[in-house]
Amino acid sequence: MNIDNLVKTITPELFERLQYGAATGKWPDGTVLSDEQKKQTVQLVMLYQAKVAQTNEQFTIGSNGEMVQKTKAQLQKEFTADNEIARFSENDL
Repeated sequence: MNIDNLVKTITPELFERLQYGAATGKWPDGTVLSDEQKKQTVQLVMLYQAKVAQTNEQFTIGSNGEMVQKTKAQLQKEFTADNEIARFSENDL
């Protein structure tokens, strides 16, 4: 199977399961991943992030396969007042 076709078949729900498996070493149902499954799961997560996911996380994998790290200024720009859910002053607390 072509890598691009494989990544296109990953649904957002499946991606969440893959992320969980990569982060915890087990599936959401508690089944432990083998070492080979862990490696493949991490690779799939990285491929999906590089090819499909548009994310505002600080560390991601770019389409060229290289790690992309956003600067503090880039992150602050993404989280401007337009994106805020709520803002409180000291008097409100």
